[in-house]
Amino acid sequence: MTHLWVRAESRLNEDRVGITPDGVADLIREGFAVTVEESRRRVLPIRDYADAGARIAPEGSWTTAPGDAIVFGLKELPADGTPLPHRHVMFGHAFKGQRGAETLLGRFRAGGGRLYDIEYLVDEGGRRLAAFGYWAGFAGAAVSLKCWAAQQRGGICGPVLPYPDRHALTDALRAELDATGRNRPTAIVIGAHGRVGTGASDLLAEMGLHLTRWGSEDTRSGGPFPEVMMHDLFLNCIFARPGSPVFVPPEAVQRPRELTVIGDVACDPDGPYNPVPVYDHITSWASPAARVADNPPLDVMAIDNLPSLLPRESSLDFAQQLLPVLRQLDRIDEGPWARAGAVFDARSKEAAA
Repeated sequence: MTHLWVRAESRLNEDRVGITPDGVADLIREGFAVTVEESRRRVLPIRDYADAGARIAPEGSWTTAPGDAIVFGLKELPADGTPLPHRHVMFGHAFKGQRGAETLLGRFRAGGGRLYDIEYLVDEGGRRLAAFGYWAGFAGAAVSLKCWAAQQRGGICGPVLPYPDRHALTDALRAELDATGRNRPTAIVIGAHGRVGTGASDLLAEMGLHLTRWGSEDTRSGGPFPEVMMHDLFLNCIFARPGSPVFVPPEAVQRPRELTVIGDVACDPDGPYNPVPVYDHITSWASPAARVADNPPLDVMAIDNLPSLLPRESSLDFAQQLLPVLRQLDRIDEGPWARAGAVFDARSKEAAA
């Protein structure tokens, strides 16, 4: 019997979950065993998981889960250096040279476990089977606009907190923009036709911005792209790959520009293909903006768990996408699970060499 162990998230400001109580009931009907840890922050209540038939375990007890359990979470594990003997399903951020990647892969090698990175659960054509993209874009655009509003007040964006739903977010943001007494800024979204870009564009349009939407055909020339610097806001919504163009090179920030906020929703400052190489670290809920230039200011918003700004909508959407893939966990050596496992094997071998 395949045993899925849903762990509590250990990261601050992470209220999302990758499976709903209905999804748990579905897997149990399919013959799975499901354990769900208690959580102080999870947006969906533990009693609903118990009612769905899940076994309930204390928060953080996945470290003592049975050896055959598959541990499922979203964001990173506690960075305590301990070996990892289990199979883990999560966003590992360990396969593109990110900071801490070698340490995480070393923990798997030491424990004999295996990482099935959700980002690499793909179909035969390489398309991702589940993603938080839409809500990352929606929330990223919202926080970027909060950065712009803070600039109009002569400051820098302060802490952000989750909202109970999208309407609470948009109502609060609209009031904040109105309070500046300024016309709405202009914005350009690159990657506007993908999931992330669609979410960003929807939020910006709802807030009444004049919006430029660019897709791959608009950036095929490889740059430079002076049009980016002519907008007040730039939202980077592309998944960077080898050959991806640079949209804002370091030298551009010192030139005459209208641009004052970059929302790097893709958020990969450590990656070798970063299309916005004007900053070198992710930002946080406590400090959403990194100021990289003055006169005029240029702030970069690069929070790497943006969908948790709207944990309910983003969890329900993602869980619906992922459930058909989770149903295949009893065939972990086939299909998308085998493809994700092969990526881990290759990257782990490279890191050990």
